Amino acid sequence: MARLSRRTLLLTGAAAGLGADIAGTFAQAGYDVVGLSRTGKSTEQLTQRVAQAGGRYTHLTCDLTQPAAVSDAIAPHAGDIEVLVHNAHFLDIKPFEQTDAAAFEQAWRVICLGAMISIQAVIPHMAARGHGTVILTGATAGLRGAANFSAFASAKFALRGLAQSLAREYGPKGVHVAHVVLDGLIDAPQTDARFGASPSGRMKGSAIAQTYLGLTSQHPSAWSHEMDLRPFSERF
Repeated sequence: MARLSRRTLLLTGAAAGLGADIAGTFAQAGYDVVGLSRTGKSTEQLTQRVAQAGGRYTHLTCDLTQPAAVSDAIAPHAGDIEVLVHNAHFLDIKPFEQTDAAAFEQAWRVICLGAMISIQAVIPHMAARGHGTVILTGATAGLRGAANFSAFASAKFALRGLAQSLAREYGPKGVHVAHVVLDGLIDAPQTDARFGASPSGRMKGSAIAQTYLGLTSQHPSAWSHEMDLRPFSERF
């Protein structure tokens, strides 16, 4: 009977690092987790994290940029999803002249189109119930584009615009849409692989996840639409 009282989180870009922290944090708060990613390589870790917190993890393996595949994968769960966290990204750090069109397009497809496809599968159910939360993981690049980040920045800018449009369209229907700017490096294995192991001054995934969880319990009279999170050492 306890299982019936649990809510469901849909997490795109489900993987080690921040994704695992989000899954574990929400499971601790009474959520089962449906994770979606192109591969299933982190399924065991995510299953263990969620189970340790008393929840159940279900992994969906599909390409987030393919509408039919995503719709078919999410359909059995769509009506149960209370919260969607879009955490998928594609990071290609190169000088602009070395950035090919395929990589530029793929960044947009994963970050922005992927958000659109996954949200479209669940938000009609949220609106019909009159409640639900959609959280889009943004980045510094969505506010200011840095050198060598042309593909990533353009996609994150697009994601921010999508969030604003959805908030205005679905807020009156009871759906809370939030865009969270992560202004700093996240302490995670992926960050170590790209920039070297130096956790000092990095954002803790568990702290980010707690903020995401807090967004789900805000009263509609005082919803946050855009938040920016950064480590205390980050200059801005």
